[in-house]
Amino acid sequence: MASPGATKRLTKEYARISKSPPPFIIAHPSDSNILEWHYILTGPPDTPYEGGQYWGTLLFPPNYPFAPPAIRMHTPSGRFQPSTRLCLSISDFHPKSFNPTWEVSTILNGLLSFMTSEEMTTGSVRASEQERRLFAQRTRWWNSTGGGTRFSGNATPAGGSRGVGAIKSGDGGAKFRQEWPELDEENLRWLKERKIDLVTGAAPAAPHCLPEVAGLRRRPNTSATGVDAVVQGGQQARDVGQGLLGKHKWKILTCLILGYIMIARLLGDGNGE
Repeated sequence: MASPGATKRLTKEYARISKSPPPFIIAHPSDSNILEWHYILTGPPDTPYEGGQYWGTLLFPPNYPFAPPAIRMHTPSGRFQPSTRLCLSISDFHPKSFNPTWEVSTILNGLLSFMTSEEMTTGSVRASEQERRLFAQRTRWWNSTGGGTRFSGNATPAGGSRGVGAIKSGDGGAKFRQEWPELDEENLRWLKERKIDLVTGAAPAAPHCLPEVAGLRRRPNTSATGVDAVVQGGQQARDVGQGLLGKHKWKILTCLILGYIMIARLLGDGNGE
């Protein structure tokens, strides 16, 4: 249970962060527990997380602001282990270094800054930039479907071996839906508009080009530009033309012979007159 001081402080902070949210950050306390806050970090531009929707929780101690919260990020990101307590200078791993003047916005700005760095700590993971971009593309799907379990019939209650506040993907997105109902509806519309498979998170396959058109595209492992690109494009066009000529050479030869016979007959008739 929150102390009167913690309740008063967090109520004021919620009013401030609602009125003037920091860039790429929104947050609110749970209706049932003011010590449990839910946040969304939007991946900033020019980072591997661009456009991603990263949901997590802050669990404050009853004596806040004299001790820091436990920090978790539930959405898989390629940066943190999902639903694992993060060891940061602003988290409950380092209570002695926490400054009581720091607020929720300070904590979340610090988390976002750490996320976009490459510094390692307890709860962080290594991944390539491409892997993190793929995670970013699937964040809305993961949040609103619980990793697809919402529509697969395999959803289980939230929580588990990672401690109080942990969220497993198998909860069917129930906890996210409870805390972010409007975002959940927006996510489902977004997924349906893009025809994302709600169970697997897979996007529809791109259509294939016809062979003749595909031949005009740049060949693999080439990087020609300028004049070289024009020459290469011309060669590819000739290759396609030669392919079509080879395919229809008998028809063309037959037409030439018939044409020759018709011309010979016309000339012969003219000489007879």
